[in-house]
Amino acid sequence: MWVLMFVFSYSVNPVATSDRAEWRLSPTVVFQEFSSEERCNSAKSKLEGSLREAKTRLKSSFDELQIVGKVSPTEIIVVYNVECLPK
Repeated sequence: MWVLMFVFSYSVNPVATSDRAEWRLSPTVVFQEFSSEERCNSAKSKLEGSLREAKTRLKSSFDELQIVGKVSPTEIIVVYNVECLPK
């Protein structure tokens, strides 16, 4: 058995929001079991692609806000990690 574990987290600098209080979201952690390493690695590859795409879209949205002088992409931190581990 193999376990796919992924962690996804993002945080927005309070300066970039209308609420000046600190705004941090806790990480999301997900575990999924697979019967083989090959299946786990296949899922890992697809998930990493999706997370990269989501990060790009999120940063792109902040690029648009930067154009109108609201915030910059540096105001958001997106972190993720995906691993296949033997059970």
